[in-house]
Amino acid sequence: MSGQHQPNTATTATATATAPTTTVSVIGLGQMGTRLAQAFLAAGHATTVWNRTPAKADALAAQGAVRASAVEAAVTASPLVVVCLPDYATVRGLVEPVAGVLRGRVLVNLTSGTPEEAAATARWAGEHGIGYLDGAAMSGTRLVGRPDALFVFGGRSEVFATHRDVLAALGNAVHVGDDPAHAPVYDTALFGLAWGALAGFYHSLALARAAGVDPRTYAEVATGHMGFVTALMADHARQIEEGRYPSDDGTVEVHRAAMDHLVHTSRAAGVGTEVPELFRTLLAGAEGAGHGADGIASVVEAMRAAGAVAYGADSGATNATEQRDV
Repeated sequence: MSGQHQPNTATTATATATAPTTTVSVIGLGQMGTRLAQAFLAAGHATTVWNRTPAKADALAAQGAVRASAVEAAVTASPLVVVCLPDYATVRGLVEPVAGVLRGRVLVNLTSGTPEEAAATARWAGEHGIGYLDGAAMSGTRLVGRPDALFVFGGRSEVFATHRDVLAALGNAVHVGDDPAHAPVYDTALFGLAWGALAGFYHSLALARAAGVDPRTYAEVATGHMGFVTALMADHARQIEEGRYPSDDGTVEVHRAAMDHLVHTSRAAGVGTEVPELFRTLLAGAEGAGHGADGIASVVEAMRAAGAVAYGADSGATNATEQRDV
């Protein structure tokens, strides 16, 4: 499959051919969908676009995209069809009527949703002979098209391998397993990771500013410190997998005492304590569960136990990181 932009004389005409004429089609031109199409075009991939509100395709048509007159025309134009829509119900409402022309092609769904929705959509695609990848854009819209923009994809490895080069136009395209439901799991988990890190940073910056520290100077030091933090993540993931928690990085008891100090210092500086109070609660829970002398990665055991008691088997929470309009 050639990634070279194929010349066409109809950037504002409709794509009506039954055989593929472009490399990739993008359905849904909200803020994210538009950036996806622009990234494909910038990488030299002939791109067909469709949106329920046709005017949203104007700028892309001016940049060289082929404008499809209908969903079916967008599907038939390319072997690879990327959808980025507000929710899975909208996706199914658009693609189910064109299942026949999707057969033999690959549908890549970059719509936020739940693992259950991803699994159901993958089953539907399989029943209709449609290759399926579920995915998530993890770096917002600003970085799309750059190597540091993370995109995760779940689905059959051979399907991903076939279209890896085209999907790499979006950024760092990472395959996270053959199970399509793993993509929304990564989506929600990484969203939580980002907010956890940012919440800690916001609190620490407020504390530093209260002492008269320049924010940018502090950010430079904090950024350099993150290498140590990410190294802990890799090591602690191994500990959690093995179920053994050595105290090399300090015990839960030691860290809980240090968190008491952070709460006290924050209050004295007039800085809100919501973030360190949360951390202290997590450490106290681990200590109460008998992990006081264990390493801090044992906090995950207390979190699992608390979650099992509070929520049981309910895992239907959704991630609304972005509203992707059509």
